[in-house]
Amino acid sequence: MNRESQGTLFAFIGMFLYGLEPVVIKSNPSNPLSFAAFSALFASLLLWIFVISNQKWHDLKDEPHHLPKAFLIGLFGTALAYLAYSYGARMSTAINASLITRAEVLFSFALSYVLLRERITKNQLFYSFFILFGLFLVITKGQLIVPEKGDILLLLVPLFWQIGHVIAKNIPYNPYLIATLRNTFGGIILFLLALPRGLEFSKLALVEGIIISLGQVIWYLSIKRINLSKATAIITPAPAVAIALSLLLGEEFTPYHAIGFLLIALGTLKITKIKSERR
Repeated sequence: MNRESQGTLFAFIGMFLYGLEPVVIKSNPSNPLSFAAFSALFASLLLWIFVISNQKWHDLKDEPHHLPKAFLIGLFGTALAYLAYSYGARMSTAINASLITRAEVLFSFALSYVLLRERITKNQLFYSFFILFGLFLVITKGQLIVPEKGDILLLLVPLFWQIGHVIAKNIPYNPYLIATLRNTFGGIILFLLALPRGLEFSKLALVEGIIISLGQVIWYLSIKRINLSKATAIITPAPAVAIALSLLLGEEFTPYHAIGFLLIALGTLKITKIKSERR
């Protein structure tokens, strides 16, 4: 299997893993900030055990000057993104939050084109909008969304994610070490912010930590092999995974779901056939 196929496969696996997150987060009974902090720190603990036991930490020893960039990945990709999401979702709706954060693919196109010099084709743009429209139908069941005050904050979430991903794409560290450092720095920042509000521990933070650690390693394995813009387009339908699970568990299936899932499947299939190239 060549690098393009490997990266595409990793992105698909990441899509399903990230699709499980909303189910876990929604079930969390504790303080959201504490939950995020403990989840990230537990993920970092799991990753440090793996990194040390498998000698994956030598990149840090050989090139320690990239450590400040790793800190920025944790700051933007974990801490700032979570804060913007947490406060934005409070002032908006769950539907708005699900849809607006999926605008990540649009931020990815812009940043990847300008900063990473990735080639963005017309087909890539066209089928990405296919995916977004299908996701809109699946999440809203065809109903129009009403803009809310928190939507501006929610728009910052995918921007912060993509800033972190662009930095990660340019660091020579292996994917395991990048994920480890991201959760270590991000978890420490969130923990310090959560302290004044009181810490609450939930066992679900352990579950979320496992999903985060696996998901991020797979994500970085993906973007080290294929274009960031392509990988982002593939994981865009992640919220639809959680909705599909709820439908399997008995929630009402509507024509909007059928059309939406069809558009998502078609758009994602077409995106996977686009080769990762640079300008």
